[in-house]
Amino acid sequence: MQHLTVITTGGTIDKVYFDAKSDYQIGAPQIGEILAQLGVAFEFDVVPVLRKDSLDMTDADRAAIRAEVERQAHRHILITHGTDSMVDTARALAGIPGKTIVLTGALNPARFQGSDAVFNIGCAVGAVQTLGDGVWIAMNGRVWDPAHVRKNRAANRFEGAT
Repeated sequence: MQHLTVITTGGTIDKVYFDAKSDYQIGAPQIGEILAQLGVAFEFDVVPVLRKDSLDMTDADRAAIRAEVERQAHRHILITHGTDSMVDTARALAGIPGKTIVLTGALNPARFQGSDAVFNIGCAVGAVQTLGDGVWIAMNGRVWDPAHVRKNRAANRFEGAT
């Protein structure tokens, strides 16, 4: 992999805490800063598409993400996404030829100490380089086929599904 295109859609990975409002909001994409700090040995660009909680994503949002993936000249695509509807978006991206697409996110904001964001991004970067064409989810140290995974909200993790 010589080049990685990162498409950002919001989600917990990009949430920041606003003291004045006492709540969390989706902030600027964090992944570009994370990859730069890690000194990765490949070129990348960050393409922001949405800044949404994935529970608020619509079919139109998923169509916009798909259109952006299809527009990209490069084969390797990493998408940061909220975890609650990540599987739905991954399934909506099925069938795009000539692309290896990996979705990842975080269960805790990237700016938080102990966040799983950097680990999940690292796993996703490794996955997008080694997998064949298709759509995949990289979460919790595993790479999943979107047809056979679900988010277990009670346990706050991804697990196999039939």
